[in-house]
Amino acid sequence: MILMDIYDTVSWWTLVIAVQVVIGSVYFLWQKKPKEPEDKLTNQKLREWKPLPLVERTFEVEEPILIDNIGDNVLNVGATSFLCLDKEPSIVENSIKSLHKYGVGSCGPRGFYGTIDVHLELEERLAKFLQVEETCVYSYGFSTVASAIPAYAKKGDIIFADEKVWFAIQKGIDAARSTVRYFKHNDMNDLERLLEEAAAKKELNPKRRAFLIAEAIYFNSGKMCPLRKLVELARRFKLRIILDESLTIGVIGKHGRGLTEHLNVPRDEIDLIVGSLEHSFATIGGFCAGTHFIVEHQRLSGLGYCFSASLPPMLTQAAISALDIIEEKPAIISELDENSKKLNKALVNLKHYTFSGDELSPVKHIYLKNSELPDRLKNSYLRNITNYCLENGVAMAVATYLRDTEVNCPEPSIRLASTRKLNDTNIAQICTLLDEAYEKVGPK
Repeated sequence: MILMDIYDTVSWWTLVIAVQVVIGSVYFLWQKKPKEPEDKLTNQKLREWKPLPLVERTFEVEEPILIDNIGDNVLNVGATSFLCLDKEPSIVENSIKSLHKYGVGSCGPRGFYGTIDVHLELEERLAKFLQVEETCVYSYGFSTVASAIPAYAKKGDIIFADEKVWFAIQKGIDAARSTVRYFKHNDMNDLERLLEEAAAKKELNPKRRAFLIAEAIYFNSGKMCPLRKLVELARRFKLRIILDESLTIGVIGKHGRGLTEHLNVPRDEIDLIVGSLEHSFATIGGFCAGTHFIVEHQRLSGLGYCFSASLPPMLTQAAISALDIIEEKPAIISELDENSKKLNKALVNLKHYTFSGDELSPVKHIYLKNSELPDRLKNSYLRNITNYCLENGVAMAVATYLRDTEVNCPEPSIRLASTRKLNDTNIAQICTLLDEAYEKVGPK
């Protein structure tokens, strides 16, 4: 009897709910929806319509002087082919053979169908050359360090970086979304102060990853970083070091292995070495080098590695051929170092300029002595000076920056690049022409 009562109660409530659902459905079906006004597109409206830009342009980019294909009678000290391997016959010949064998491009990222035997060979050769466990190769130099940083540093981590790091490193730091502390350029006392303050505030603790980012030779100043002191501070405060050796690989060290070799710093003291193939290796692309555990992480987390088409096989072969020459003829490193030192000594005697750059640095920055001029005017005068020099047989490049975007944007300068084929006559010509150009088209 009790079961029958429960059954009747359940049936009654089920009937009530069913009736409500039916009534509600009928109401909404018969409810008339208001007609939306028709928006007729006419030809006139289509002609008048102007789409908004996808990205607001918030900065100005000044067009640089092109320094490629400038003629055989022009001395080029603007391009950064420090070892002058870009026109080496053996490299060109091997690259053409690779082109016939593999075609123009790999047509895919490394992790899908873009890995070819030459990529694996280059990575193995670079690892052996740099005396590390493993390397991975990227297809573009800029994206190498810009991808490597956010592959390890994340939101919630903390980064300490030199204020003069170049734009690719800045973009990598932005992508990481970590807390960032910039220390004064090459000022180890300022870095130590920041680290001590962070430790006192408990910003440095075992639960939070901390990174120290620097360049072996800074692209924006030409100065060499005090690597030994960096390593000492990193070990004392338990930071991981990311070192960009783009301007030192194939440039300094007995065998061209970079700043770690030059200063005899063990490579296992550096957690990740990043480098570009676009200066000394006669090609494009970049690489990350370190232990197997660290580099392998890049293959899954480096956005430029995972999602960009891999380095074209012929350009990969060019890097392998350039590495052959560097290993077979280490004397070319000494030739470059000697010319860099000679250029440094000559630049000291300039009448109207100051300059920045370590004596072994292949990159030198030339500044106007008149420091009272605004940056925009300095930039204009420097362009006039480089144009005058180009007309008289020497190609130079004004350093170009995104002035409203870069952190601590450097002072306008002319960026000179030393090469192993410079001679005393070339160096004298460069200095004489710079002073002459200042007197002709510089500030009065």
